[in-house]
Amino acid sequence: MGRNLKNGERLRPVDLARGHGLSTQAIRNYEEAGILPAAGRTPHGYRTYTSLHAGALRAFLALVPGHGHQTATSIMRAVNQGAVDEAFRLIDESHTQLLDDRRTLQAVESALRDLEPATPEPHSASGLADRFIGPLAEELGIRPATLRKWERAGLVSPRRDPLTGYRVYDESDVRDARLSHQLRRGGYLLEQIAPLIAQVRSAGGLEPLEAALADWRGRVSARGRAMLTGAAEMEAYLRERG
Repeated sequence: MGRNLKNGERLRPVDLARGHGLSTQAIRNYEEAGILPAAGRTPHGYRTYTSLHAGALRAFLALVPGHGHQTATSIMRAVNQGAVDEAFRLIDESHTQLLDDRRTLQAVESALRDLEPATPEPHSASGLADRFIGPLAEELGIRPATLRKWERAGLVSPRRDPLTGYRVYDESDVRDARLSHQLRRGGYLLEQIAPLIAQVRSAGGLEPLEAALADWRGRVSARGRAMLTGAAEMEAYLRERG
């Protein structure tokens, strides 16, 4: 719906709904949720809306792609209740979450760039020799106890040699250990690294993960741009509210 409504012009629920492909029930639901200010009523009890409600609807729909439905609802409810500072706090939290996502993405991309190809050894069927805990720890410049801690956190999952009981790290374990080492050097906690390692495993290694990272990067950028659009509509709504 355009912005050329005259002040005081009365709108029906269907007038608000039509411009956004919504149902009239959705408009009523938005009002009941506090997303829209309370509607006026005709002498017969029918809801009537104004350009202020149209602005609130535009602001909400613009906020959703960047902040999510629940946070966008909380932002609009706070504004309509006069708690503008609370609305700003919620917006700031979303930006902080987006920044955290961007930093995590950059850390993973940096870790992947810094991973040097492991040296192949001819006696390994896969092209990479299995390692025991001591040699792998020495290769990474860490203590064996650190690898055991990473195992407890789910970052590596070595098998046990059936004769000696020693931990044996195969190619995928070495990859996960080296990626974990890069991320730890970047300041990431074990609980932050674990889901990233799980993503590497589910992708079937580092190479397929590149597509996932590209998709992740696109979604982060799209959310940032959506937040800009939402901010513009929210500013317009705040100005109209006075």
